[in-house]
Amino acid sequence: MNDRTRQLIRDALPVVALLAILGVIAIADPNFIRVENLLTVTADTMTLFLMASGATLVIMLGSIDLSIQAVASMASCIVAVMLPELGYAAIPLALLAGVVAGVVSGISVNRLRIPSFIATLAVSGIATTVAYAASRSSAPIARATSDAYLWWVAGESTPIPGWPAVENEIFVGVVALVLLSLVLTLTRYGRLVRAVGSQERAVIASGVNVDGVKLVTFMISGLMAAVAGLVMAARLGSGSPTLANEFLLPAIAAIVVGGTALTGGVGAIWKTFIGALIIAVVRIGMTFLGVTVLAQQIVFGVILVVAVAVTIDRSKVAVVK
Repeated sequence: MNDRTRQLIRDALPVVALLAILGVIAIADPNFIRVENLLTVTADTMTLFLMASGATLVIMLGSIDLSIQAVASMASCIVAVMLPELGYAAIPLALLAGVVAGVVSGISVNRLRIPSFIATLAVSGIATTVAYAASRSSAPIARATSDAYLWWVAGESTPIPGWPAVENEIFVGVVALVLLSLVLTLTRYGRLVRAVGSQERAVIASGVNVDGVKLVTFMISGLMAAVAGLVMAARLGSGSPTLANEFLLPAIAAIVVGGTALTGGVGAIWKTFIGALIIAVVRIGMTFLGVTVLAQQIVFGVILVVAVAVTIDRSKVAVVK
């Protein structure tokens, strides 16, 4: 079996797994595969996908971003507090906060030479503190205010007459999927992300500004986490410093289950989308079976360990510590 065939099998496995899980649930409850239900599942998946999409690029570098859940919560608090006062201006402010968090992570990794998991864990603590400072309390958004400014996230649209209504956050997720996929596949930056993840020393030797690539990648990860926080605030009508606390493990699991290797150099945004759907469907299946939220975290942990074992490139890991 040549390398191309192996890669095709790897690419197909997440899709086959998703279809198999859907089939099992459909046998238990045939109504689950109705178009309306599938659209609802997709809408519920978008927050997880948005949070994981930017982190996918970081993992493709061979690094990791453990601040995405805290950044998302911080963005939700900022938009919740500032939206009634600033209107639309609150949205770029919340997104800018996510970018700044990414800048701090990138500088910590590049200049201070701190491992990414330590740097982003520290940024997570900083973002949580900012979220508490910004929230002032529970930071609810007045429904009238939310409807006026966040309709493009929290509302519904009917793109084709006669079809079921589609929640707007699906369109937000699709736009992010398309844009990030184009950046990863058609730009020099996207090629460099793969190259740095595969052979960083060789890329440095060729004269490429690797630190710049890493900084931009952490900025994108922070931005997408902030977008996820914005979507969550729009859906729930409030922000909270702990709003996205349960999303970190599922987000990392979605990336790895989709086929992006933690060792870097391999991955795609569409794979993360498939991985997020798998995680969402598994969560729904467990809820259907009466599995508690805490027990679900155990299942996600097991899924993550198995997915890493399958996708990791052991040739890049001479010694495991």
